[in-house]
Amino acid sequence: MTKSKLGWAIPLMRAGYTGKGLVYLAVAGISLYSIWRGGQAQDTSSALGWLETTWGGGSILFVILLGMVAYALWRVLDAAYDLEDYGSEAKGIVARLGMLVTGGIHLGIGVVIFTLLFGGGSSEEGSSIPRYVGMVMGWPGGRWIIGLAALLIVGAGAHYMRQGWTNEYRKHLQASRFTTRWNPILKAGLIAHGVVVGVVGLLFLFAAWRANPQEAGGTGEAFSWLSGQVYGQMLVIGICVGLLGFAVFCFVNAAYRIVPKVSGPDIQTLAAKLTG
Repeated sequence: MTKSKLGWAIPLMRAGYTGKGLVYLAVAGISLYSIWRGGQAQDTSSALGWLETTWGGGSILFVILLGMVAYALWRVLDAAYDLEDYGSEAKGIVARLGMLVTGGIHLGIGVVIFTLLFGGGSSEEGSSIPRYVGMVMGWPGGRWIIGLAALLIVGAGAHYMRQGWTNEYRKHLQASRFTTRWNPILKAGLIAHGVVVGVVGLLFLFAAWRANPQEAGGTGEAFSWLSGQVYGQMLVIGICVGLLGFAVFCFVNAAYRIVPKVSGPDIQTLAAKLTG
């Protein structure tokens, strides 16, 4: 498919990253508000459910729903046509498979939002994950499947942290006054996101190792695990602040992400700007 025919993927990408940014803005912002009021950090479903009860929250959720569908479609197109030019070597294939996984995860968030808006009920992330993990563990070799999934999630978290630490993300962003000025926030946000994803992977690993699906969990359980560590409350607050930075990272990607096979060749990357 030619570059001109794939140009419509750019608006899809922008909508997807905008929706993703709104999700993390809600999770981090509502979690910090809850902690300030003496409560605990919230998982994705709880944060979105709380948002639904606020004035105008339904409209925001509908925008996020559209964003989640757009993000899932963008990831499918990105993987199928290699729009970001990862290549067909082993590393590129793994990256493109990862796009499909992240697209599926965010489509799942879209399903949660659809249920909140049109299903007349609520979805609880913390209770549904162990149920599904237990279902898989009942299959032949189910514990190995969960263990493999756990290693992939941990690897994804390490990948995000490495991208933030080594500044690898800069080569995917267009240089501008905004991206240059906000670069430290982008870096911190990506690392914080990697920490949360990595902890979720560890919880899945604990579940597989101990054959206990109740130990698996999502964002809320990751926050609970972190809060049980030394200086846990401060650690959770720091991670939530970092996730606000990751929301900014998503919004910046919506505006300035470079898609090599669609974007023009004369775009200066943030990496070239900061190292030049």
